[in-house]
Amino acid sequence: MVLGASTTADAATVKTYPTAPGVRINVRSGPGTNYSIIRVLVENTRVPIFCQTPGTTVTGTYGTTNIWDNIDNGEYVSDAYVQTGSDGYIASRCA
Repeated sequence: MVLGASTTADAATVKTYPTAPGVRINVRSGPGTNYSIIRVLVENTRVPIFCQTPGTTVTGTYGTTNIWDNIDNGEYVSDAYVQTGSDGYIASRCA
């Protein structure tokens, strides 16, 4: 299996979601505030959600949650800052 080909096909089917307006969001190396910050998303960004996993509880623009969204390989943001239209899981659990 060619890893790159699978990733491209998966990316074509993943929906993107808006992040909280006016907020710069920390992207972390794992599902929690104890993980290192890899980068910071600029305001008004849309992100894909490949899978979701429980982690540190965070209070943000869209409430308080322990759900973390995997937006890229090894990159997570708190679901409290992503407008998914749901207080629960909207994607499969990360393996």
